[in-house]
Amino acid sequence: MDIKVKYSCKEIDWKLVAATLKKVEMGYHEPQVHRKAFENSYVTIFLYCDNRMIGFGRAISDGAYQAGIYDVAVDPEFQKKGLGNMIIEMILKKIPECNVILYASPGKEGFYIKNGFRRMKTGMALFTNAQKMSKKGFTD
Repeated sequence: MDIKVKYSCKEIDWKLVAATLKKVEMGYHEPQVHRKAFENSYVTIFLYCDNRMIGFGRAISDGAYQAGIYDVAVDPEFQKKGLGNMIIEMILKKIPECNVILYASPGKEGFYIKNGFRRMKTGMALFTNAQKMSKKGFTD
C-alpha cells in the first residue's frame, strides 16, 4: 500500500473529513467547522492512498510544552493496518517537547495505551453538551 502524507490543509475535502468522523462514530460537525478546527491547529496530518483521503489527525499546541491531539480517524476500510499508529507517531514528532493530552472514544483507550499514553487521574472536562457526552460514556 503506497501511502502519501500531507501536512497542509490546502485542497482538503472537508465533507469527507466530516463523513469519515461520522463513519467511525466520532464527534463530527459541518464541514466548515472541521476546516476551521484543522486550519487553527498546530499540526495536521492527512493520509492518502491512490489520491483518496483515508485518515487524518491534528494537534493543538503552544509549541513549547503543552499539546492536545484530536480527530485521529482512519477510514474503516483501512483500519488495522497501522495507519492510526502512523498518524500518532507523525503528530508526536512535530511536538517532541510537549506533554500531550487527548480524550479517546470509550472503548478505544487501548489504542492509545499501545502508543504510550497513560490514563489521567485528574482529567476534567467542560463540554458544550454535557448530557450527550455523559450518555456516550465520556464523563460521570
